[in-house]
Amino acid sequence: MVNLRTNPFFLNDEQIDWVENTIASMTLEEKIGQLFICLNYDHRQEAYQNMIENYHVGGVRWQGGSLKEQYEQNKYYMEHSKIPVLIAANLEAGAEKSLKGGTLLAPGPAMGAGGPEVARLMADKAAEEAKAIGVNWTFAPITDVVYNWRNTIVNNRAFGNDPDEVIADSIAYMEGAHKHGIACCCKHFPGDGVEERDQHLVLGCNDLSVEEWEKSFGKVYRAVFEAGVESVMVGHICMPAWSKKLRPGMTDADILPATLSPELLQDLLRDHLGFNGLVLTDASHMAGLSTAAPRSVQVPGAIAAGCDMFLFFNDPAEDFGYMMDGYKKGIITPERLDDALHRILGLKAKLNLYKYQFPSEDGLSVVGCEDHHEAAAICADKAVTLVKDTQHALPIDPAKKPRAILYYVETAPVSNLNGTDPAKKIVIEELERAGFTVDDHKDYYEMECEQMSPANSFKIMATPPVEEFKKKYDVVFMFVHMKGYAQENNVRVKWSAAHSSELPWFVYEVPTIGVSLNYTNHLYDLPMLKTFVNAYAPTREYIRAAIEKITGKSEFTGKANDLVWCDRWDTRR
Repeated sequence: MVNLRTNPFFLNDEQIDWVENTIASMTLEEKIGQLFICLNYDHRQEAYQNMIENYHVGGVRWQGGSLKEQYEQNKYYMEHSKIPVLIAANLEAGAEKSLKGGTLLAPGPAMGAGGPEVARLMADKAAEEAKAIGVNWTFAPITDVVYNWRNTIVNNRAFGNDPDEVIADSIAYMEGAHKHGIACCCKHFPGDGVEERDQHLVLGCNDLSVEEWEKSFGKVYRAVFEAGVESVMVGHICMPAWSKKLRPGMTDADILPATLSPELLQDLLRDHLGFNGLVLTDASHMAGLSTAAPRSVQVPGAIAAGCDMFLFFNDPAEDFGYMMDGYKKGIITPERLDDALHRILGLKAKLNLYKYQFPSEDGLSVVGCEDHHEAAAICADKAVTLVKDTQHALPIDPAKKPRAILYYVETAPVSNLNGTDPAKKIVIEELERAGFTVDDHKDYYEMECEQMSPANSFKIMATPPVEEFKKKYDVVFMFVHMKGYAQENNVRVKWSAAHSSELPWFVYEVPTIGVSLNYTNHLYDLPMLKTFVNAYAPTREYIRAAIEKITGKSEFTGKANDLVWCDRWDTRR
């Protein structure tokens, strides 16, 4: 059973009395409802009321809607729920993914490159924005250790590949969030970043040996637990070495994701690592869980295995029924339910939600404010990283070499109606602001959005005469913004068409500067680029910082790790 007087709860007598009295007053239906965190797509008040009255949810996370709708949703839940709700947000890089108009401050690798000071500043400003709509729980820091450069699930979200640096950045993040009274949740136990597959699409697997894991992920978890992280999100990731050590005789056929594995949650996380806080599943619609067992087994099975909260309904009535049946059939014991409820309400008590006053709507003015964009610029300045410049092209002086051409390598648009990447316009504006005259090379997607034609696939293949190109341009900029999430297991540089003229045929003709606006591993596909910068984010702050450093207006201070070389000799040339 949980001890609410110790780390990470540290409850006083009044708070413990509230927990005990509240649990004693609850019906069975209310107890079962506390195990769920709902994700709202329906922004009508009737939908909120349905969740509160019929499912008694313990937590909420928003999905879509305007800033005003997000505020009203959270306010309604908090003011109408019998038991105050945990309101969660993914404040991984800022509040941009959680609040309409929120500020992107620093993705994980930018914090890794810039150090704990950047992580602390990011979490501070993100938490300030999130608190304006009543958020009290952040699903971060990401404590994964990225050992596999092919891993694109946390490559652009985690801090890096050094456990000590992950610890320092994670603790700094927690300090920033805790400053605003927001609880933290480290993820994704038992650890992502070892393989290249995405648990959104397939069962994840941490294949480290017990000894290797102890020196890396185990070291990180112990440190953040000691530092007071309130909760752990469990990934749909298996760990055969630990499972077989803890359950001698277990076969490969018996291996399950950690979300359904009592040996990983109870024996390893609780007993071996000593974690006393709240444990929740990662999103239950991910294939790493949804393909591991029937839904009727997954839902109560996760709580029985040792999770305290279940992240997201599929069908509320059905999932609630599965959880209730699991309790009535003894899959979830009364002791396990009681323990989970104490941890859930213990976190609410720590946050003093039982006497919480929802913030005034006037506080929404902080979201995306000028001060926070200035903070994003500080983060960008510290983070943007020169990976290599073996051709000694930098700095580029626009006064002496003003004539530039931009090749923008982007992910295919969802449809022609969606249009191509808006960040390209920012790149052009910032290059011109720096003093360059910029010719814009149109890719196949842009051609198709302007005028669909079978001829475009041939037009994109056309390259100009080399000597004419050399006379026309002083410098080539190649900005790369590949996006990927829950659709493919690995994201690589993909040209807009076969044999496209955007392929860097010009690297030995005109000095070429490559810049990544997202992933850190693009040199695997672009080893021919002799100058390469990791800028981490497709925002004006990061694009401007990269260009200012390329032109010598600012020094590169960000630090790259060995993941950028992708285990290749030719990427270093």
